[in-house]
Amino acid sequence: MQIAILSDIHSNIYALQEVIKDIKNRDIEVVLNLGDMFYGPIEPKATYEIIRENKFINICGNQDREILEASLDQLEKNPTLRYTYENLGEEVLYWIQDLQFEKIIGGTYYMIHGTYFDDSQYLLEDISNGEVTLRRDEEIIKLTDNIETPFIFCGHSHLPRVHKLNTGQIVINPGSVGLQAYEDEFPIKHKMQNHTPDAAYTILTVEENQYSIEQVRVAYDYEKAAKKAEDNRRPDWAYALRTGKVLEK
Repeated sequence: MQIAILSDIHSNIYALQEVIKDIKNRDIEVVLNLGDMFYGPIEPKATYEIIRENKFINICGNQDREILEASLDQLEKNPTLRYTYENLGEEVLYWIQDLQFEKIIGGTYYMIHGTYFDDSQYLLEDISNGEVTLRRDEEIIKLTDNIETPFIFCGHSHLPRVHKLNTGQIVINPGSVGLQAYEDEFPIKHKMQNHTPDAAYTILTVEENQYSIEQVRVAYDYEKAAKKAEDNRRPDWAYALRTGKVLEK
């Protein structure tokens, strides 16, 4: 059985289209999507349409939830949030509302965007001192609420990573389809950078008691995405889309 795992599309339909092509070229039929699909200055509604067309198995990310919960004040202060909210429209908002926070498939695969306790918290990465380091196994296990599935899939950090816990469980973060670098002030100022503009996703192959994992990078026309970000007054996104690095202020 082959599974494609992807996350953090962030309205980047140009990256998503190339990732889907790559998945189809490999004859992979099951695609798991770990959320944060729409927030961004690119093409939110078109991203929704291609996700629905390809029948992904989806869960909700923290920024999917934040779109739903946006107040008038937040929409006024955050032009990108307002653009996303208005571009998506009512139909998509209702669809997001029905998404699950987590999902277990066949008792084997656990899907979560952040952690069991907080969808805006990194499962694998510790950023408490402003640097990005791997959490201790005990912390990771606790943040899943001691889930016992053999495979755990998480997103949110945009950093592709595979980690085998001391329980024998495999944790996979497929990285981000749509955005390879960003800076965040929450909960402490930190940067996530992949130093490449290429889209990321992961292929998990399971046969009987054996498995293999391939972390995939897919080239795409990132200039289209960057120009759209610039049109929507986000030069920081445009720089990250072109370079996979954070724009220095």
